[in-house]
Amino acid sequence: MSDYYELLGVSKGATADEIKKAYRKLAVKYHPDKNPDNSQSEKKFKEISEAYEALSDPQKRDTYDRFGKGGMNQQGFGGGGSGSAQGFSSMEDALRTFMGAFGNGGGGGGDGMFESMFGFGGGGGGSSTQYRQGASKKVSLTISFDEAAKGVEKEALITKYENCTTCSGSGASTPDAIKRCNNCGGSGQVHQSRGFFSMSTTCSVCHGNGQVITDRCKKCHGHGRTKDKQKVKIKVPAGIDNGMTIKMSGFGDAGEAGSPAGDLYVEVHVKSHDVFERHGDDVLIDLPVSFHEAALGCKKEIPTLLGGNMRITIPEGTQTGKTMRVRKEGFPNVHGQAKGDLLVHITVETPTSLSEKQKELLKEFGELETPKNNPRKKSFLDKLKVFFSSL
Repeated sequence: MSDYYELLGVSKGATADEIKKAYRKLAVKYHPDKNPDNSQSEKKFKEISEAYEALSDPQKRDTYDRFGKGGMNQQGFGGGGSGSAQGFSSMEDALRTFMGAFGNGGGGGGDGMFESMFGFGGGGGGSSTQYRQGASKKVSLTISFDEAAKGVEKEALITKYENCTTCSGSGASTPDAIKRCNNCGGSGQVHQSRGFFSMSTTCSVCHGNGQVITDRCKKCHGHGRTKDKQKVKIKVPAGIDNGMTIKMSGFGDAGEAGSPAGDLYVEVHVKSHDVFERHGDDVLIDLPVSFHEAALGCKKEIPTLLGGNMRITIPEGTQTGKTMRVRKEGFPNVHGQAKGDLLVHITVETPTSLSEKQKELLKEFGELETPKNNPRKKSFLDKLKVFFSSL
C-alpha cells in the first residue's frame, strides 16, 4: 500500500484540518455510492479511509510517523477500519461531514435529506407506506352568453379511475390476502450498510408499500381501481367569464389504496352574443339612432342582459359615440362583488337614399344653421384659422 500521506495528497507536516479536508474531497470522489460496480473506486475508498483513520488520530499518527504501517500493526492499531467512523465523535457526525462535502452544509434543510438517505433521525419503525393522490382531470365546457349571466348546471361525461367496487380499492380478493412484506418487514424500506454508511432504499418487492398481495382481485387485477365513464354535474356560477376554470375537488381519479382522489378542472368557454358584448363585468350594447332622434332627443326600448326590456332617454343633441351608463344592469360578479353596468353606445346614422323633398328640407335646414347648432364644428374651424394664420 502507498504511503498514507501520499494517498491523501498531503505533506507529512499537514495540519489536522488539512488532512480532514483532503479526506473529505477524496471520499466524495471515490465513494461506492457515486461509483457503483467499480471495484477500483471501492478499493481506493478503503485505502483513503484507512489512511485517514491513522492520520486523524494523534497517537496513531505518531506511531505511523515513527515506525510506518508495520509499527502500527505491532502496536495493535488495526488497518483497513473496523467499521466505526474513526476521527468523528459519532456516526452521525461522520455522515454529516460527508453531507457537507456534498454541498448540503450539514444543517438546515440538508438534515431532512440526510436523515432520509441514511435512515436515522426519528421514527422508531413502523410502515413507511405512502400512496399517491389520484391524478387530476381536465375537461372543457361550452355555455351560452345568457347561461354565463344567469348561472347554469351542466352535465359532463368523463372517463376516470374509480375505486374497485369488488375489493373496495384494496386490490386483494379478501382482506386476508394482504400480507406484511417479509423483505422489508413492513417498513417499505431496505437498509444496507457500507462501512459506516447506512443507506435506505425503497423495497423492490412491495415497492415501498410495506405490504404484498398474495391473491389479487379478479376485477381490478390487484390495482384497486377500474376505469369507468361517469356523469358529473357541474355547477357554473353566474358571472363566469370566458376562459375561467372551475375546480371540483375530489372529482379526479381515485387515489391508490384509499388515498385522496385528484381534482377535476373545468375550463369554461362562453359563446359570443349577437347584441351584447362583455367588458369585464360590464356589458355593452351598440344602439343606432337616426339624425333627427339624436337632434331632438327621444326615448328608446333596449333589451336587458337578464331578460326583458327597459326604456332609456336619449337627450336632445346627443352626439355619435356617446356612451350612456345604466347602473347594475351588467354581469353579476362571479366572486360576489358588485354587479357590472349596462353601457349603451350611441351611433348616429347619416340618412341615405333621400327623396327630393328630404333633400330640399335638409338644404333649407342647413341654411338656417348657426355656429351655435354645431359647437364642435365651430371649434374645429377656429383652430384651423389659428393654424393658417401662423404660416
